[in-house]
Amino acid sequence: MKLVSWNVNGLRATLGKGLAEKMDALNADILCLQEIKAKPEQVSDLWLASWPHALWNPAQRAGYSGVLILSKVPPLSTSTGMGIPEHDTEGRVATMEFEDFYFVGCYTPNSQNELARLPYRMEWDTAFRTYVSTLARKKPVVLCGDLNVAHEEIDIARPDANHFSAGFSDEERAGFSDLLAAGFTDTFRYLHPDTRDAYSWWSFRGGARARNVGWRIDYFCVSNTLRDSIVSAEIHPDITGSDHCPISLTLAGK
Repeated sequence: MKLVSWNVNGLRATLGKGLAEKMDALNADILCLQEIKAKPEQVSDLWLASWPHALWNPAQRAGYSGVLILSKVPPLSTSTGMGIPEHDTEGRVATMEFEDFYFVGCYTPNSQNELARLPYRMEWDTAFRTYVSTLARKKPVVLCGDLNVAHEEIDIARPDANHFSAGFSDEERAGFSDLLAAGFTDTFRYLHPDTRDAYSWWSFRGGARARNVGWRIDYFCVSNTLRDSIVSAEIHPDITGSDHCPISLTLAGK
């Protein structure tokens, strides 16, 4: 089974930049898009409509956040949010249940300039870890999305300059370590433990993408029980249209 995740930084804009053709080339069975910045009634598109199963979780605030899961495989059940009102207004979590696993798409809150939102981010990390850990007690979990953290120094081009930056603070990195310790595997690092210069996000400023001055902040993580099913975990920096690039995961026998 082929799974793809992409923070599109605006679904309507990215559709106009060839989203359909780019995603068709990756041939995903399940596709999760983050930061869609739209509600379903705002998007009329034949390619989106061609997916037989769609789960939207837009933010209440217009033009902000939002997660969309598209699937060729019929889900057993679906849900949006984590069941926590204070965390569920920004359209950040969507879940599809399949026979062999739960698929959770996530757009983690950014801690913002000068880490202004770090306290809330830490609350979010704890709540999300509890949410996916609870699901994992029922069946394995595949979680993906823009998790807004570069876990280790190998995951960021300029680590020394960013220890107090949103997405690379000690607290956020420890939060991701706690997620892994709760029984999850970072699939890209599992298969590519020493690969450097592999990033999924680049600032629009200063030609960062052309110089590959980036961050790896988009992930596929799986329950440890699914490790043996990991066939490939890839980053696709050649696909443009957003400040992020897509990532993919292939699982055997799922």
